[in-house]
Amino acid sequence: MSESLPSLNAPGTPQIVRDEMAALKSRLDDTIPPKRDAIRNLLIATWNIKDFGSLTEKWSSGGNDSPKRDWRSLWAITEIVSRFDVIAIQEVTGDLRALRTLIKTLGVNWRFLMTDVTLGDDGGAERLAFVYDRTRVDLSGLAGELVVPREWLGEIGAGALTKQFARTPYAVSFRAGAQTFILVTLHVDYGKSAADRLPELKAIARWMNQWARRTNRWHHNLIALGDFNIDREGDDLWQAFVGTGLEVPVQLNQVPRSIFADPGQPQLGKYYDQIAWFMKGKRRLLNLDLLAAGTFDFVPLLYTDIGIAKQSLQYRMSDHYPLWVEFDCMP
Repeated sequence: MSESLPSLNAPGTPQIVRDEMAALKSRLDDTIPPKRDAIRNLLIATWNIKDFGSLTEKWSSGGNDSPKRDWRSLWAITEIVSRFDVIAIQEVTGDLRALRTLIKTLGVNWRFLMTDVTLGDDGGAERLAFVYDRTRVDLSGLAGELVVPREWLGEIGAGALTKQFARTPYAVSFRAGAQTFILVTLHVDYGKSAADRLPELKAIARWMNQWARRTNRWHHNLIALGDFNIDREGDDLWQAFVGTGLEVPVQLNQVPRSIFADPGQPQLGKYYDQIAWFMKGKRRLLNLDLLAAGTFDFVPLLYTDIGIAKQSLQYRMSDHYPLWVEFDCMP
């Protein structure tokens, strides 16, 4: 396993990195609720971390370094991930150096679970992963991938799924206190056009609607999260997503998903990343009470000494923001 990141207190750590991490921690404290035990809460997140694979083992990568992700950016990623009980990460690659270094830096109480690399051009050699804090949540026994029954394809309607998923959605069940919840993470194939994404979204929503109804009978919770590659609220992709009852918390409707979004007009941006659950009529198929939800903007806090452009920052951090929700987890 890779070694953990160099300590921020080590003699060779640049002062600018220490200052940035202090500012990042302060902003995280102000933005994301703390982990609480007395009145138990549950913090779940999703983050598409662009090409999360290898690592340049120096504080600041240079023009000739590949990859651009360095110790400085991975420290920031690690600090953000540490604020959640469980986080779904998309775009983990075949090279696990950055992921393993992150886990080692988080400490002995952190674990990860992931798929194998998805082969083929459409799959992009990606993995889907869950990273979780074992002091707060633990596995409850289920792990699997979504397979749509052939008999359902005609029911989905025009543009029904005619091939297997480019990246098969990955489901894992966790337990927090007395609550059991199943997280389904996915990264929908972007395709050549929005229409290419429609069959996958319809098939995923149809399948998860049935699962949510079954699991809710046992007081389990089903939550979908990941990169759905939805262009905007209200379009055909959005309707395919919500048409079977999937509901997004209103707190996430107007927050930007991409670092390239206009912060003044997030509603004009892309609705790529989502966290959602199902409704049956007006009844929510979820036994958890939502307390808060949001995103986290890391852009103005990092590489402040060199004024790095977003086009470059995406390869060090990501082009996506993390998206998170907080639930009341008391029985």
